[in-house]
Amino acid sequence: MKNAFKLGVSALALTLASGAAQAEGKLSVYHWFEYIPQEVLDKFAAEHGVEVTMDTYDSNEAMLASLKAGKLGSYDVAVPGDYMVEIMAGEGMLDTFEHTELSNFGNIQPQWADVSFDPGRKSSIPYQWGSTGFSVNRDAYSGDINTTSIIFDPPAELKGKINVLDSQGEVLALASMHLGIPQCTTDREQLKALNALLQGVKGDWASFGSDIAKDVLVSGDASAGMIYNGFSAKARSEGANIEYAFPKEGFVVWMDNVVLLKDAPNRDNAIKFMNFLLEPENIAAITNYAQYTAGIEGVDQFLTDEVKTAPELNPPSDQPGQFVMACDQAVQEVYDTIWTNLKK
Repeated sequence: MKNAFKLGVSALALTLASGAAQAEGKLSVYHWFEYIPQEVLDKFAAEHGVEVTMDTYDSNEAMLASLKAGKLGSYDVAVPGDYMVEIMAGEGMLDTFEHTELSNFGNIQPQWADVSFDPGRKSSIPYQWGSTGFSVNRDAYSGDINTTSIIFDPPAELKGKINVLDSQGEVLALASMHLGIPQCTTDREQLKALNALLQGVKGDWASFGSDIAKDVLVSGDASAGMIYNGFSAKARSEGANIEYAFPKEGFVVWMDNVVLLKDAPNRDNAIKFMNFLLEPENIAAITNYAQYTAGIEGVDQFLTDEVKTAPELNPPSDQPGQFVMACDQAVQEVYDTIWTNLKK
């Protein structure tokens, strides 16, 4: 869970200028936008003699829809968020591997080695983890920002100047936290309240966009916006006078994971790539670029001071965070309806 590319439009050929003709096979990656530096892919290609291609997406739901629409079998690995790993596994979209196939499997931090969304880590490895909240331009608003009211009951200074992520799971989760109701609730009145909240506030929002979330804050086109914490750190480093909030009602915590896809056309190279990303120096290069947090031991020595000290990466210990839940089918259908109505 991030210069952004539209789903279905981007197909970046990430190959080395020399030696491509001698490449020992290929690797096809389905990946979030602006989330991995070119040099990491080039390094893997050089070390293994593999031609790497990558397409990008801007939300977990967009990735899932694309794979369901016929792209499964075209890619070797993807990088879904935690709850999406569980959904994909449930729909038979993931392959499994043995831990012995990954010589670096032991580098995974203990808290991420056995997770609820992939028990025993049979189909995935940790990639990066972080949070989804929102940031506010301090030139536009000087009040308390550590409340979800900034997004769902915004002050006058911010109305009409808010960008919201085009991410169903995260928006509905954050809205549920604002209302103090459980995620995936089956209570009809709570679901009605959730729908009413979103329908009532969308007039105060200026735009929906995940791939523009950083740029609109940097340009000043938005004075506040939902954003991934690393994206917010990048916006701040580009000169935006913004502050990332840790709202008292809660915020979304996520872990993105590299998964082995069913019918991967280049399974052996997919396993090599996953093992490559379990090397501390390699995953640290991604952390330094994306400014999130890796789930691998031995990374700290390779991190920049900027990343180590970024306030966006160091939430207060007393502020709660929640993973997005994978809802059962009945609730998910209601969520889908709420989201469709919200986007009209």
